[in-house]
Amino acid sequence: MAQSLRRSVSPYASSYSNGGSEGNSHLHSPINLPNGDGYDSDGSNLSSSAPASPLMALPAELAGAIPLLERFQVEGFLKMMQKQIQSTGRRGFFSKKSTGPPVKEKFTFEDMLCFQKDPIPTSLLKINSDLIGRAAKLFLIILKYMGVDSSDRATPASLDERIELVGKLYKHTLKRAELRDELFAQISKQTRNNPDKQYLIKSWELMYLCASSMPPSKDIGGYLSEYVHDIAYGASTEADVQFLALNTLNALKRSVKAGPRHTIPGREEIEALLTGRRLTTIVFFLDETFEEITYDMATTVADSVEELAGIIKLSAYSSFSLFECRKVVTGSKSADPGNEEYVGLDDNKYIGDLLAEFKAAKERSKGEILHCKLIFKKKLFRESDEAVTDLMFVQLSYVQLQHDYVQGNYPVGRDDAAQLSALQILVEIGYVGSPESCTDWTTLIERLLPRQIAITRGKREWELDILSRYRSLENLTKDDARQQFLRILKTLPYGNSVFFSVRKIDDPIGLLPGRIILGINKRGVHFFRPVPKEYLHSAELRDIMQFGSSNTAVFFKMRVAGVLHIFQFETKQGEEICVALQTHINDVMLRRYSKARSATGSLMNGDLSNNSKPPANVEIYEKRIQNLSKSIEEFQRNTDQLVQALHVRQEQELRLQDELEGLRDSLRSEQQNSTALTVDRDRLRSMCAEKDKALQVNKITTRLLSSLNGV
Repeated sequence: MAQSLRRSVSPYASSYSNGGSEGNSHLHSPINLPNGDGYDSDGSNLSSSAPASPLMALPAELAGAIPLLERFQVEGFLKMMQKQIQSTGRRGFFSKKSTGPPVKEKFTFEDMLCFQKDPIPTSLLKINSDLIGRAAKLFLIILKYMGVDSSDRATPASLDERIELVGKLYKHTLKRAELRDELFAQISKQTRNNPDKQYLIKSWELMYLCASSMPPSKDIGGYLSEYVHDIAYGASTEADVQFLALNTLNALKRSVKAGPRHTIPGREEIEALLTGRRLTTIVFFLDETFEEITYDMATTVADSVEELAGIIKLSAYSSFSLFECRKVVTGSKSADPGNEEYVGLDDNKYIGDLLAEFKAAKERSKGEILHCKLIFKKKLFRESDEAVTDLMFVQLSYVQLQHDYVQGNYPVGRDDAAQLSALQILVEIGYVGSPESCTDWTTLIERLLPRQIAITRGKREWELDILSRYRSLENLTKDDARQQFLRILKTLPYGNSVFFSVRKIDDPIGLLPGRIILGINKRGVHFFRPVPKEYLHSAELRDIMQFGSSNTAVFFKMRVAGVLHIFQFETKQGEEICVALQTHINDVMLRRYSKARSATGSLMNGDLSNNSKPPANVEIYEKRIQNLSKSIEEFQRNTDQLVQALHVRQEQELRLQDELEGLRDSLRSEQQNSTALTVDRDRLRSMCAEKDKALQVNKITTRLLSSLNGV
């Protein structure tokens, strides 16, 4: 029995740098600004006073920010803001609610998170110093989106301008966790104490757009969720703001779970979210029928599966999911029916990202026609499926098994092939007295008989054999034929499998060819040669001692002829393979455990209650389950550490890219300066040459005059 499982996990994690701040010893200290307006524009009283308790100073909606005070660079921000005010000659810059006559105020962290019309000179948060300039630019984009004009004239941005501005925000922040946190801090600042409803609506609209495509980090996300929740359910919140706050709260819940978008949302997605319009796309089934589903910027695979299940009235859909289907057609050749690749999609994958990836893949394919589409099918067949009576569930299971059979994934003998073809024809057309006279008869036989099996004897022989078997099914209904088809496939050792195409890396006993099809069902792992499809070997669950995966490979440590060997295969579906295998192992363990508990219960009811010690097999199973759980937790921890290390590396790469961009900008500036200097030099040389010529002319003229005077 398997003892360990390593699965690749991509939890959303974030970190930040402490750079870019001016001192942190007085982050909680208010600043005295005596002035009739509550501010002193000359900055004469900018010295820090005694620390004040943040719990007493902050209002209720900012309570969640108390643990985050160390993330904000309060004193540094206020000092730089004061310098900016002095240089412009303005007096106040924050919007504050006045509840009485003007009095001397202390300038605090709360004021820093109030709406303002002026640009900010630095970031609100402590971020990497290389990103501070970008943070200030983000705020300018926010002001433009809101239509804020520092001259107090509102200049509403058009729909096209807003879409362009949102696209810029995505481009700057989607792949930079520090800037995402800064962006959310800036937008939430603009929603507090905002005196203009037009500005307020636009700031909440922008918050909703950003929350729909990317989440803040864990700590900022916790504060932001509480703040948005308070606004969304506040008794005094206006209806327009409440609507946007509720949408933002729901969007945050989804993006925190799914992580940021992998691709920058396109113009169509942004416009749809702004206008409240739902986009549509097509999801296919394995029998080439399809349904149309809706999506927006934040829709995930899990959301689409739930919507599609509702459309087709599939109540038991936990074992179904969306798959990416890719089929390559080279030149003028038609697509090979067996040339389809199905890749399971993570529940948290965004539909918008998938469609963008499909488009990019088609553009990259050269000399080939690449068909990419979404497919709805079962992730795996479980033993519990037999208890499900949902008609749509049975129909979809039949369609999938029929598809796999026709593709050649279930090698069978001639007799079984003829019987299965007759059953499929009965499901298609029902019972007809003279089926051979139907125009579709020949087509049905060709379509429902696997190509590899069809070539094993003559076409006329197949027709007569299938016709004879079809006529013997006179008393069966279509549903009976469907159930009998499923039962025949189920009895095969590799029946009810899910299939994966892999490439051999390490085969210690030379058992397998280079390319292999893996079939996984409740009995174990089955190996097939893909062309021609040939069954090679099976490893039962009890023979698989260990298995695991990475992003590019999967391995099995299993017994072959009583000897343990490690087999390794190249695949990008290693996690899917491990999950399928582990699910079947768990089902077997639970079934045996349930039987053991039932047996224990019956013994207890049969006057054997004096034996309080549970049977040994129950203890063994419980201990095995505990060991499996511990192994999974250990591998999970290791995976988390690897993911964290990967995240740090990605942050370093982004930082290096930023530095490289800065160097490129510097180089371009130097080149421009060099070009300008070269132009100036050439101009000066030209002027010098002209002056030299003029001097020569003057000298010659002087000599001529001297000569004439002498004469």
